[in-house]
Amino acid sequence: MHILLSPLGSGLLIALILLVAWRVLARWLRALLILAELLLLVLCCPFGANVLVKWVESRVTAPCVEPMPQTIVLLAAGLQREPSSKDDFVALEEINVDRLLAAIALWRRTPEATLVIAGGGPWSISESAVLTQLAAQLGVPQDAIRSETRSQNTWENAQELHSLAPALPERIALVSSALHLPRAMIAFRAAGFEPCTVISDSSYAPPGGAIGYFLPQSSALVKSEFAIHELIGDLIYRWRAWSSAKRE
Repeated sequence: MHILLSPLGSGLLIALILLVAWRVLARWLRALLILAELLLLVLCCPFGANVLVKWVESRVTAPCVEPMPQTIVLLAAGLQREPSSKDDFVALEEINVDRLLAAIALWRRTPEATLVIAGGGPWSISESAVLTQLAAQLGVPQDAIRSETRSQNTWENAQELHSLAPALPERIALVSSALHLPRAMIAFRAAGFEPCTVISDSSYAPPGGAIGYFLPQSSALVKSEFAIHELIGDLIYRWRAWSSAKRE
Protein backbone atom coordinates (compact mmCIF):
# COMPACT_ATOMS: atom_id res chain seq x y z
CA MET A 1 0.00 0.00 0.00
CA HIS A 2 2.84 2.41 0.81
CA ILE A 3 4.15 2.25 -2.78
CA LEU A 4 0.75 3.38 -4.08
CA LEU A 5 1.08 6.57 -2.02
CA SER A 6 4.22 7.43 -3.98
CA PRO A 7 3.85 9.29 -7.29
CA LEU A 8 6.46 6.94 -8.75
CA GLY A 9 4.72 3.76 -7.59
CA SER A 10 1.29 4.93 -8.67
CA GLY A 11 2.69 6.16 -11.98
CA LEU A 12 4.28 2.80 -12.75
CA LEU A 13 1.04 1.01 -11.91
CA ILE A 14 -1.00 3.26 -14.20
CA ALA A 15 1.58 2.84 -16.98
CA LEU A 16 1.29 -0.94 -16.64
CA ILE A 17 -2.51 -0.78 -16.79
CA LEU A 18 -2.37 1.37 -19.92
CA LEU A 19 0.16 -0.95 -21.54
CA VAL A 20 -1.70 -4.17 -20.82
CA ALA A 21 -5.31 -3.03 -21.17
CA TRP A 22 -5.16 -0.19 -23.71
CA ARG A 23 -7.48 -1.89 -26.24
CA VAL A 24 -10.16 -2.82 -23.73
CA LEU A 25 -10.26 0.46 -21.85
CA ALA A 26 -12.99 2.94 -22.70
CA ARG A 27 -11.74 6.10 -24.37
CA TRP A 28 -12.75 8.29 -21.41
CA LEU A 29 -10.92 5.97 -19.01
CA ARG A 30 -7.75 6.10 -21.13
CA ALA A 31 -7.89 9.89 -21.07
CA LEU A 32 -8.42 9.91 -17.31
CA LEU A 33 -5.48 7.56 -16.68
CA ILE A 34 -3.20 9.55 -19.00
CA LEU A 35 -4.15 12.75 -17.17
CA ALA A 36 -3.40 11.06 -13.84
CA GLU A 37 -0.07 9.87 -15.20
CA LEU A 38 0.88 13.41 -16.23
CA LEU A 39 -0.10 14.75 -12.81
CA LEU A 40 2.03 12.12 -11.07
CA LEU A 41 4.94 13.00 -13.36
CA VAL A 42 4.62 16.66 -12.32
CA LEU A 43 4.75 15.59 -8.66
CA CYS A 44 8.10 13.94 -9.38
CA CYS A 45 9.48 17.36 -10.35
CA PRO A 46 10.49 20.09 -7.87
CA PHE A 47 7.81 22.36 -9.34
CA GLY A 48 4.96 19.96 -8.61
CA ALA A 49 6.35 18.78 -5.28
CA ASN A 50 6.71 22.33 -3.99
CA VAL A 51 3.24 23.35 -5.14
CA LEU A 52 1.85 20.42 -3.14
CA VAL A 53 4.05 21.19 -0.13
CA LYS A 54 3.07 24.87 -0.16
CA TRP A 55 -0.61 23.94 -0.17
CA VAL A 56 -0.19 21.59 2.81
CA GLU A 57 1.89 24.12 4.74
CA SER A 58 -0.62 26.91 4.03
CA ARG A 59 -3.12 25.01 6.18
CA VAL A 60 -1.20 25.80 9.38
CA THR A 61 -3.48 27.88 11.61
CA ALA A 62 -3.49 29.55 15.04
CA PRO A 63 0.03 31.04 15.20
CA CYS A 64 1.17 31.81 18.74
CA VAL A 65 0.81 35.42 19.86
CA GLU A 66 1.44 37.26 23.12
CA PRO A 67 0.89 36.36 25.86
CA MET A 68 2.75 33.16 25.05
CA PRO A 69 1.67 29.87 26.63
CA GLN A 70 3.82 28.75 29.53
CA THR A 71 4.06 25.23 28.11
CA ILE A 72 6.07 24.60 24.94
CA VAL A 73 5.51 21.19 23.35
CA LEU A 74 8.17 19.95 20.95
CA LEU A 75 7.21 17.04 18.70
CA ALA A 76 10.15 14.74 17.97
CA ALA A 77 10.72 13.74 14.35
CA GLY A 78 12.09 10.23 14.83
CA LEU A 79 15.39 8.40 14.90
CA GLN A 80 17.55 7.21 12.02
CA ARG A 81 18.75 4.21 14.03
CA GLU A 82 18.92 2.89 17.57
CA PRO A 83 20.84 5.36 19.77
CA SER A 84 23.77 3.92 21.69
CA SER A 85 23.26 6.40 24.55
CA LYS A 86 21.21 9.46 25.46
CA ASP A 87 23.91 11.70 24.01
CA ASP A 88 24.08 9.85 20.69
CA PHE A 89 22.73 12.88 18.85
CA VAL A 90 23.72 11.57 15.41
CA ALA A 91 20.96 8.96 15.75
CA LEU A 92 18.33 11.70 15.52
CA GLU A 93 16.64 12.53 12.24
CA GLU A 94 18.19 15.84 11.15
CA ILE A 95 14.88 17.69 11.21
CA ASN A 96 14.85 17.26 15.00
CA VAL A 97 17.57 19.91 15.25
CA ASP A 98 15.41 22.52 13.51
CA ARG A 99 12.49 21.74 15.78
CA LEU A 100 14.60 21.77 18.94
CA LEU A 101 16.32 25.05 18.09
CA ALA A 102 12.95 26.68 17.41
CA ALA A 103 11.58 25.39 20.72
CA ILE A 104 14.64 26.60 22.64
CA ALA A 105 14.45 30.03 20.98
CA LEU A 106 10.84 30.29 22.13
CA TRP A 107 11.77 29.09 25.63
CA ARG A 108 14.47 31.79 25.89
CA ARG A 109 11.79 34.43 25.21
CA THR A 110 9.59 32.87 27.91
CA PRO A 111 12.12 31.57 30.46
CA GLU A 112 9.43 30.68 33.02
CA ALA A 113 7.93 28.23 30.53
CA THR A 114 8.28 24.47 30.62
CA LEU A 115 9.69 22.69 27.58
CA VAL A 116 7.87 19.39 27.02
CA ILE A 117 9.48 16.97 24.56
CA ALA A 118 7.24 14.24 23.12
CA GLY A 119 8.43 11.12 21.36
CA GLY A 120 9.01 7.48 22.21
CA GLY A 121 10.22 5.29 19.38
CA PRO A 122 10.89 1.57 18.97
CA TRP A 123 14.06 1.34 21.09
CA SER A 124 14.90 1.36 24.79
CA ILE A 125 16.33 4.91 24.54
CA SER A 126 13.54 7.18 23.37
CA GLU A 127 13.64 10.09 20.95
CA SER A 128 12.67 12.46 23.73
CA ALA A 129 15.48 11.19 25.97
CA VAL A 130 18.08 12.06 23.31
CA LEU A 131 16.47 15.43 22.61
CA THR A 132 16.25 16.20 26.33
CA GLN A 133 19.98 15.57 26.64
CA LEU A 134 20.68 17.81 23.66
CA ALA A 135 18.42 20.56 25.03
CA ALA A 136 20.30 20.44 28.34
CA GLN A 137 23.63 20.78 26.54
CA LEU A 138 22.20 23.81 24.71
CA GLY A 139 21.43 25.52 28.01
CA VAL A 140 17.92 24.49 29.04
CA PRO A 141 17.91 23.47 32.73
CA GLN A 142 16.81 19.92 33.44
CA ASP A 143 14.11 21.17 35.83
CA ALA A 144 12.58 23.17 32.96
CA ILE A 145 12.14 20.06 30.79
CA ARG A 146 9.50 17.36 30.88
CA SER A 147 9.41 14.43 28.50
CA GLU A 148 7.01 11.84 27.17
CA THR A 149 8.65 8.56 26.17
CA ARG A 150 5.89 6.11 25.22
CA SER A 151 4.26 7.45 22.04
CA GLN A 152 4.93 6.00 18.61
CA ASN A 153 3.21 8.61 16.42
CA THR A 154 1.66 12.08 16.51
CA TRP A 155 -1.77 10.89 17.65
CA GLU A 156 -0.14 9.06 20.56
CA ASN A 157 2.00 12.14 21.32
CA ALA A 158 -1.20 14.04 22.07
CA GLN A 159 -2.88 11.24 24.00
CA GLU A 160 0.16 10.48 26.15
CA LEU A 161 0.77 14.15 26.94
CA HIS A 162 -2.85 14.50 27.98
CA SER A 163 -2.28 11.65 30.46
CA LEU A 164 0.86 13.12 32.05
CA ALA A 165 0.84 13.75 35.78
CA PRO A 166 0.85 16.45 36.89
CA ALA A 167 -1.40 17.46 34.03
CA LEU A 168 -0.32 19.92 31.38
CA PRO A 169 -2.40 23.07 30.89
CA GLU A 170 -4.79 23.06 27.97
CA ARG A 171 -3.14 26.07 26.32
CA ILE A 172 0.18 25.05 24.79
CA ALA A 173 2.61 26.23 22.10
CA LEU A 174 3.06 23.39 19.62
CA VAL A 175 6.43 23.36 17.85
CA SER A 176 6.93 21.33 14.68
CA SER A 177 7.57 21.55 10.95
CA ALA A 178 5.08 23.44 8.80
CA LEU A 179 4.35 20.28 6.83
CA HIS A 180 3.51 18.36 10.01
CA LEU A 181 1.57 20.95 12.01
CA PRO A 182 -1.86 20.69 10.32
CA ARG A 183 -2.09 16.98 11.22
CA ALA A 184 -0.60 17.57 14.67
CA MET A 185 -3.20 20.25 15.43
CA ILE A 186 -6.01 17.78 14.75
CA ALA A 187 -4.49 15.27 17.16
CA PHE A 188 -3.91 17.77 19.97
CA ARG A 189 -7.32 19.39 19.69
CA ALA A 190 -8.91 15.94 19.80
CA ALA A 191 -6.93 15.24 23.00
CA GLY A 192 -8.39 18.32 24.68
CA PHE A 193 -5.58 20.83 24.21
CA GLU A 194 -5.86 24.39 22.92
CA PRO A 195 -2.65 24.63 20.88
CA CYS A 196 -1.17 27.54 19.04
CA THR A 197 1.50 26.84 16.44
CA VAL A 198 5.20 27.61 16.11
CA ILE A 199 6.74 26.67 12.75
CA SER A 200 10.28 25.37 13.10
CA ASP A 201 11.02 24.85 9.40
CA SER A 202 9.45 24.77 5.96
CA SER A 203 9.97 22.22 3.18
CA TYR A 204 8.87 24.65 0.46
CA ALA A 205 11.49 25.84 -2.01
CA PRO A 206 10.46 28.63 -4.41
CA PRO A 207 11.14 28.40 -8.13
CA GLY A 208 14.67 29.12 -9.27
CA GLY A 209 16.15 29.91 -12.63
CA ALA A 210 17.46 26.38 -13.27
CA ILE A 211 15.63 24.12 -15.73
CA GLY A 212 16.04 21.32 -13.20
CA TYR A 213 13.15 22.78 -11.19
CA PHE A 214 10.83 21.41 -13.88
CA LEU A 215 12.50 18.03 -14.40
CA PRO A 216 11.97 14.82 -12.38
CA GLN A 217 14.33 14.47 -9.40
CA SER A 218 14.58 11.97 -6.56
CA SER A 219 14.53 14.78 -3.97
CA ALA A 220 11.23 16.05 -5.37
CA LEU A 221 9.77 12.55 -5.22
CA VAL A 222 10.68 12.28 -1.53
CA LYS A 223 9.13 15.70 -0.85
CA SER A 224 5.90 14.73 -2.61
CA GLU A 225 5.75 11.47 -0.67
CA PHE A 226 6.05 13.35 2.64
CA ALA A 227 3.28 15.76 1.62
CA ILE A 228 0.99 12.93 0.52
CA HIS A 229 1.73 11.12 3.80
CA GLU A 230 0.60 14.20 5.72
CA LEU A 231 -2.58 14.55 3.66
CA ILE A 232 -3.54 10.90 4.18
CA GLY A 233 -2.67 11.23 7.88
CA ASP A 234 -4.82 14.35 8.07
CA LEU A 235 -7.85 12.39 6.81
CA ILE A 236 -7.20 9.52 9.21
CA TYR A 237 -6.81 11.87 12.18
CA ARG A 238 -10.00 13.73 11.28
CA TRP A 239 -11.83 10.42 11.27
CA ARG A 240 -10.29 9.47 14.63
CA ALA A 241 -11.24 12.82 16.11
CA TRP A 242 -14.80 12.50 14.82
CA SER A 243 -15.05 8.95 16.15
CA SER A 244 -13.72 10.00 19.57
CA ALA A 245 -16.15 12.92 19.79
CA LYS A 246 -19.04 10.68 18.78
CA ARG A 247 -18.27 8.21 21.59
CA GLU A 248 -18.23 10.94 24.24
